[in-house]
Parts: sequence; structure tokens; C-alpha cells
Amino acid sequence: MSLISIQLPHSLHIKASEAAHLDGISIDQFIATAIAEKLSVFMTLAYLRNRAVRSSSQAFEEALSEIPDVEPEEYDRL
Repeated sequence: MSLISIQLPHSLHIKASEAAHLDGISIDQFIATAIAEKLSVFMTLAYLRNRAVRSSSQAFEEALSEIPDVEPEEYDRL
């Protein structure tokens, strides 16, 4: 573990403390989880952008053409 010191606006500190309390965790754990969630978003976006660069409409159409044109099972219908 690393120890860091951050400055938060008082209102943000209060809201984070309240949210942590409602979740039954410490404010440290709440903030660590919030950072992990934000990093996950950044990593997912980077992954999807990388995949999008390598994609093509033609490859997508080819993949779709391999799917049989049949009605979905009863349990899978909207």
C-alpha cells in the first residue's frame, strides 16, 4: 500500500464520508474503489479505441453473414 495525502473540498469530503458510511466501508476504501473504477473506465476506453482502429465494416459484415437467419428461441425473444 502507498500513503498519499490529498486535498478535497469540504463538501466533497462530507459526501464521500456519507457514501462510505452507507456502504459500510472506510472513506479510504471508498476513495480507493472510486479510483479503481475510474481507471477501469480509462482502460476500457483505451482497449475499445484500439479495437476500433483495427476493425472494418467489411469484417463486421462478414461476421454477420455467418449468423443463421432464424427466429430466436421463445425464451430469447424481446
